[in-house]
Amino acid sequence: MKLAVVGATGLVGTEMLKVLAERHFQLDELLPVASARSVGQLVEYQGRQFPVVSMEDALAAAPDIAIFSAGGSVSKEFAPQFAAIGTTVIDNSSAWRMDPSKKLVVPELNAQELTAQDKIIANPNCSTIQMVVALNELHQRYKVRRIVVSTYQSVTGTGKKAVDQLMQERAGQPASAPAYPHPIDLNVLPHIDVFEPNGYTKEEMKMVNETRKIMGDDSIRVTATCVRIPVMGGHSEAINVEFAEEFDEAEVLEILRRTPGVELVDDVAQNRYPMPKDSRGRDAVLVGRVRRDATQPRTLNMWVVADNLRKGAATNAVQIAEYLVAMGLV
Repeated sequence: MKLAVVGATGLVGTEMLKVLAERHFQLDELLPVASARSVGQLVEYQGRQFPVVSMEDALAAAPDIAIFSAGGSVSKEFAPQFAAIGTTVIDNSSAWRMDPSKKLVVPELNAQELTAQDKIIANPNCSTIQMVVALNELHQRYKVRRIVVSTYQSVTGTGKKAVDQLMQERAGQPASAPAYPHPIDLNVLPHIDVFEPNGYTKEEMKMVNETRKIMGDDSIRVTATCVRIPVMGGHSEAINVEFAEEFDEAEVLEILRRTPGVELVDDVAQNRYPMPKDSRGRDAVLVGRVRRDATQPRTLNMWVVADNLRKGAATNAVQIAEYLVAMGLV
């Protein structure tokens, strides 16, 4: 097993290497790939140092799997080149997510759709992943009709530049190279990615379109407001979900307890509910504050938190790779 990690020196790439090691992914050769300025730099994996290689060298090595986390333009250019030589690409950018010829995969939901012919597989948006993991089993039981979601997203979702901005501002210094158009420390920005002509941001429309594709139901209505907050790790979501069928609250909690990938954290008497600080470094999607919406029938409120660099990106991609290997698809 020869595996390439493209974007190995970035926040998500670094997390991917950590997750691969933690989950004891069996590989014979690791190819950390990054931009030309990083070639030769050493990255650590399982106590060993590996030199970063160029994209051209990685292509020449013909890996079995290449996990990409280097941005959409890089994926658009190079993912087809890897696919053409037989490499299976798992791409963490938005480049291929809504391509009708590409699978958009959250393993707990739809890994079974993958075949050996899928050479470019899309990893969904971080906020979408945690939402659909939390809702999927409930959808199977009650059928989701409409989702209203507001997100509270960590600066790590933007990358190192945003982390640096937050820490510089927190230290009372002006940001040397700000990632955002406004200060983020002691502030909240209702602005993630670019604004679309319809008034929604690209991030909000990702949640709309990706949710329908992953859950395989274009009739699900989704409306989102995505917000950046000064938190270092972990995205939070307030989700209001309307079902087609009436539900029993005790049954809802039982379904959530047995949902793969979910940990129910819901004991308000003891002040237990999901928080970003409790999600950091973990793969579980934390769900709590589960309660009926008293204003309309068949509607539920819930609070969902997950580490955006882990299940929202790196872990989901590694789980896809594990499935491919387990099923003999690579």
